[in-house]
Parts: sequence; C-alpha cells; structure tokens
Amino acid sequence: MPPSRIQAIIFDIGRVLVRVDVSRAMQDLAQGISLSPQEIWTAIEKDPRWQDWQEGRISPRDWHLHLAKRLGGSLTFEQFTEAWNRALDPQPIQENSLFESLRKNFRIGLLSNTDPIHVAHLESTFEFFRYFPKSARTYSCVVGASKPSPLIFREALKSLRAKAEASVFIDDIEAYVDAARRLGMQGIHYQDSAQLSNDLNTLGANLPS
Repeated sequence: MPPSRIQAIIFDIGRVLVRVDVSRAMQDLAQGISLSPQEIWTAIEKDPRWQDWQEGRISPRDWHLHLAKRLGGSLTFEQFTEAWNRALDPQPIQENSLFESLRKNFRIGLLSNTDPIHVAHLESTFEFFRYFPKSARTYSCVVGASKPSPLIFREALKSLRAKAEASVFIDDIEAYVDAARRLGMQGIHYQDSAQLSNDLNTLGANLPS
C-alpha cells in the first residue's frame, strides 16, 4: 500500500499499550477460595458467561455475583473491582511521543476486547487516552462484539471514518491481525516497541528516530 493512502492507525490495548499480568489479579481473587490462582483463571476463561462479560451483556455487579456463586470467595464488589484491575500494570508500554507524532498525520484509535471494569480503570489511569477521542475508542463491551468478529473492526473503522484499505491495525495476537487483514486492513503483529516503530515507518509513519 502506498504510504500516502493510509488514513487511520488502530491500536489494541492489552500487551501493546498496557502490560497485563492476570496472575496478580487471580492471586487476590483466590483469597478464601480452595482453587489456585491458575485454576481460577482457567475457570473464568471457560465460564459460559465470559463472552457475555466481554461483550457487555452482563453488568459488573452481576459478574461479581456470578463468579462469587461459581467459585466462592467473600470479596465485596469494591474489593473484587480492585483485584480485577490489578491485572493492569500502571506503567504504560509506549511513550506518549508515539501518539503525539502519529496524530499529526493520521487518525488514531483504540480497539480492544475488554470489560466495563477495566475500561473505567484504564481511562482514569493512563495519560495516553487523551490522544484518542472518546469516539475513537472501540470496546467489545460497548459494541457487543469481540475480536476476531468482523463487526468490531467495522465499528472501529466507522468511528474513524476510514476505509479498511486505508487503515492499519496493531495487535499482539496474530489471529486478530489476520482477522483485520481479511477485511482489507494492513496489519502489524506487535512484538516490541522497536519493531512497531520500524513497521509503522515502513508504512509511511515517518516517526522520529
């Protein structure tokens, strides 16, 4: 794709912009439960309502009650929320200068499989959100669809008023990058910040060295 045709650059959040360590949250959730932290996470991932949680069909308080009923434990909703957010490292991965440079020439947006508890925490914790207008933040729990569904990618493109062929999607999960490519988007499989800068420059971002 000629660099001049790129209009929009869309970032995943987890493990691209924010470090994620699920084990930290599970250690807190394991208090008073006979399961190990790893067993708890496995049970949550396989929970029949996990996708409902990720796609906004269950409220935070109902999710807390649902897990308490299934797994046990006596955490209040406030304690549960604090534990759930501990999976998100407060130190961001990327420097704000990246977004400052990109937004001069491109529309930039976010696209994430995430839940309402994490959204509230992310938006109140990380400075880089100021570079992304609220209208350009596409969350699975708001859209009602999650990656790799084409629906969530189309919502992100719509939010940025960009065509697929003029957009780049960045994610640490290759299957999601492939899903974006199937819609005609450019894709970058994120590995580290240096590789990201190189790949963006190859697509015409002209980031400072």
